[in-house]
Amino acid sequence: MNNKLPLAQDKKLTVLFKVEPGCLGPEGKDHVAEFCSFAEKEMESVDSNFVHWEILPRHDKSQPEMQYKVANKTLTHSQAEKYLSLFEKELDEFEGHLHDKLAILIDEFLGH
Repeated sequence: MNNKLPLAQDKKLTVLFKVEPGCLGPEGKDHVAEFCSFAEKEMESVDSNFVHWEILPRHDKSQPEMQYKVANKTLTHSQAEKYLSLFEKELDEFEGHLHDKLAILIDEFLGH
C-alpha cells in the first residue's frame, strides 16, 4: 500500500463502532442517536489521514460492537491488525484508545 497520507476515502479504514444505549444511563435510549452524532463529529480528526469513523447506536446486541472495513469490505480482526500495522499502530492499543476517548465523550455529553 502506498503510505502517502491522507488516503483517499475508499482506502481508509472505516471503523464502525456501535454504542449501547445503556452506556448513557437509564435514559440512554432517548439520547443514544444524538450522542452518536456528537461522538462521530468529535472523532472526525482522530487518525483522519487513514481512518473514517462511523458511530451508531447498537440496538441489536447480536451485532458486533466494532467492525472494520476497507472499500466496503468487512475485515477480520487479523486483517485490521495488518492494516493498522502499516501506520505503526497496534489494534489492541487502537481499540483501547477508542474506548477511553468514548468514555470521555460520554462524560462531556452528559455534562459531567
